[in-house]
Amino acid sequence: MIDLAAFSDALSLLASNPFAWAVVPVGLLIGLVFGVLPGLSVPIAMAVFLPFTLYMDFLSAILFLTAIFTGGGFGGSVPAILMNVPGTTAAIATCFDGYPMSRQGRHNEALGLALAASTVGTVIGYALLFVILEPISRLVLKLGAPELFLIALAGLFLIAALSGRYFWRGVLAGALGLMIGTIGMSSSGVMRGTMGSIWMLDGISTTAAIIGLFAASEIFALVKSEYIVADAGAREVRLSLIARGFVQAFRNWYLVLRGGLIGSLVGTVPGVGSTVANLVSYSYARSRSPNRDAFGTGHPEGVVAAEAANSSSEGGSMVALLALGIPGGAGTAIMLGAFAMHNVTGGPRFISDNKDVVYAIIGGNLVQALLLAGLGLLFLRVAVTIVKVPLKFLLPVITTLTVLGSYAVSNSMVGPITLAAAAILGLIMKHYNYPVVAMVIGLLLGRMMEGNLLRTWQLSRGDLTIFLERPISLGLVVALILAVLVPFVMKRLKRRNNPKPEG
Repeated sequence: MIDLAAFSDALSLLASNPFAWAVVPVGLLIGLVFGVLPGLSVPIAMAVFLPFTLYMDFLSAILFLTAIFTGGGFGGSVPAILMNVPGTTAAIATCFDGYPMSRQGRHNEALGLALAASTVGTVIGYALLFVILEPISRLVLKLGAPELFLIALAGLFLIAALSGRYFWRGVLAGALGLMIGTIGMSSSGVMRGTMGSIWMLDGISTTAAIIGLFAASEIFALVKSEYIVADAGAREVRLSLIARGFVQAFRNWYLVLRGGLIGSLVGTVPGVGSTVANLVSYSYARSRSPNRDAFGTGHPEGVVAAEAANSSSEGGSMVALLALGIPGGAGTAIMLGAFAMHNVTGGPRFISDNKDVVYAIIGGNLVQALLLAGLGLLFLRVAVTIVKVPLKFLLPVITTLTVLGSYAVSNSMVGPITLAAAAILGLIMKHYNYPVVAMVIGLLLGRMMEGNLLRTWQLSRGDLTIFLERPISLGLVVALILAVLVPFVMKRLKRRNNPKPEG
């Protein structure tokens, strides 16, 4: 049930904060630009501009970051449709039918379809979040220290499980993040990993580390390239035809609704996110369509199903962030960093104590979706030109922003040094196929997991069977075991069903 008093307070917050509305269009444009440039993904954009939120109030900061998230969700579909190069991993399935439509001269229609599906998908995701917010707030208040520790641990293992054949590398990356996240003075007064340096007592700057892992490491990887996309492929973009495709998407309203529901559901699972939602929705739409053979040849339904899901998953991922204080992916992991920068703790008490702020965040994002429709139409006129910008002009700007941003957080050289070290580590991890997202989430959850484990130890007086005595924690233990075992069982079954030919 919606709290009408809190809803009224949320409207007052939004109406009395003009700065929040000033940064939203800027955030949407930043997300669109970074989304349309393959290699410069939305998490990179959020990491680069995260330090600037330090000088904003909390509501404006979160709306700014979610605007980048929303804009990037659609921006990734532009190069996917025009050049068969997904701007973000969440636009992989968009390539399947979007690019064939472009080859057929229907790229304007495809861009309009993608924009409409992204807009409505975002609305569906946040509308569902608004409806289920109250029951979730009651549920999460029943979670104690044992449950919160296990939820965070299960999230790390789930991310590792989604790393495919690199499961244990995901586990190691998450463990490394946990170790780095606990450097400094612990809550019990013990110093760990400081190597005698007073600069390490407060721990590693998570903001600078995130910028390094996501942004700087990608910049290093792009140095040898002349263009982000070698084949710019100048194609005419006509606003009238894009608008016609936008309207056409509503003829497939059932696909938009179904994709939005799938994306919202998948997005609530930590570590899954928009990439999986994009592929699941596309696969399901193809399996249920009477024209399944048309998918992959330039079928509009494929574009609609894929884009509706990857955009609605944003609202789903906010469930774990707001209700549990656990990031569902790279984007929400960076948002959790913004929470920390403003001394706000996401988790069970956050919704009940700050319901007006949560409603304001949801309401602001619903308006963002409508703004995306207008800005997206205008942005598409220059999208192809942006893709053609040489890296020799783009990289210096991005490099300057990352260094200045890391320095602004710490007001010392500790930030840039952490940035450089994290960038090198990020390059090494990517080279050897270690998932960076697992490490970042471990880095952010290190203190939380340590604190909840310590409280669990104190509550049980050292008896760890407390994890098996509470119904919710017992269920989480079972889920954690399944997260570890399922990848191995599936791998064995696959080998059994597809034996290697003899000789």
